[in-house]
Amino acid sequence: MTDLSAILPVIIVVAIAVLVVAGAVIGLVRGRRKKIDYTGPRDANDQVIAPTRPGAVDTETAPPAGVGTLPEPAEPAAAPERDVVDESVVEAVPTETPAPVAGRLVRLRERLAKSNSILGKGLLALLASDRIDENVWDEVEETLLLADIGTEPSLALVDSLRDRVKVMGTRSPEEVRAMLREELVALVDPSLDRSLSVDRKAGKPAVVLVVGVNGVGKTTTVGKLARVLVAEEKDVILGAADTFRAAASEQLATWGARVGVPTVKSDVDGADPASVAFEAVKAGIEQEVDVVMVDTAGRLQNKVGLMDELGKVKRVIEKQAEVDEVLLVLDATTGQNGLNQAKVFSEVVDITGIVLTKLDGTAKGGIVVAIQRQLGVPVKLVGLGEGPDDLAPFDPEAFVDAILA
Repeated sequence: MTDLSAILPVIIVVAIAVLVVAGAVIGLVRGRRKKIDYTGPRDANDQVIAPTRPGAVDTETAPPAGVGTLPEPAEPAAAPERDVVDESVVEAVPTETPAPVAGRLVRLRERLAKSNSILGKGLLALLASDRIDENVWDEVEETLLLADIGTEPSLALVDSLRDRVKVMGTRSPEEVRAMLREELVALVDPSLDRSLSVDRKAGKPAVVLVVGVNGVGKTTTVGKLARVLVAEEKDVILGAADTFRAAASEQLATWGARVGVPTVKSDVDGADPASVAFEAVKAGIEQEVDVVMVDTAGRLQNKVGLMDELGKVKRVIEKQAEVDEVLLVLDATTGQNGLNQAKVFSEVVDITGIVLTKLDGTAKGGIVVAIQRQLGVPVKLVGLGEGPDDLAPFDPEAFVDAILA
């Protein structure tokens, strides 16, 4: 019979060795998962470099590849390779404190008043005439049309004003202004819900998808909106799904870094935008943030392939969380062409709100009315300058007061 006391030390040594190996395996698995969970390499502005994984996977039927996430493996898998970011060529951006949201449109009203003075002052001058005949009404209608309010709303406004003038008879300048203000406010429609859906629900972040054609300022709008949300004490993650425009990801990451907001991006040119969007939403869920905002590449509304790709981005995001807001960014200076863009985008991704940029640079503020009438979608935000805090919630009454200032 074998003496147990002789082999007992061997058994103890083997047991210790097994525990050490097991601990090492657990540590390795945790380390690998930790890398997938966004604690890997970041650039000098602390922005996330999304993991790059080889191979193509259909993001319509499976989790995205390229920069997307992989299913949790049954067995420990090799950690993904990541490109090294040379921090010496990335300038660190100091963190800023965004201006309070309250009162932004009031503070910026002077700019809007200057750009729309032709519309407001022209209408007031016409309606204050000693004699208002059909020629005057024709001029009022022409003024409204030149402001891009649209044919149907312009005719409706003229008819309403004509009836009120007949009833009122003698008019003072104050009465004329009050009458015109009431009609314009009704035309802009203060009853529309202009609030942003940016609150967590069902344990998931609100997801905001930002779309539009080339050159309207989508990336800048995302950065400015991030400042608005940070000022409202929201936790935000940005997704740089514009993977085709040169330096778009870096531009967005810089906006985020200014207010301490992380950006999920790819360091691979031409990466699948749906994959980046998927990864950004995944990060938002895991980190329990309030809002995930996804920037997309600009695309012409008549390019079928690009519009289909935009629909794909939205569908891939919805595999993880509901898209709460789809904001269409429009350049207010484009006038009626912006209305054509809005129609096509609304058919592809179900627009929930409009952001009008460069509203301070045009006398065609009537596009607000035209878009809302045609689409039934409210203007929720307006850009009134190039400053970082020159994005404000749209207020119909403040807008009309600025026109008539």
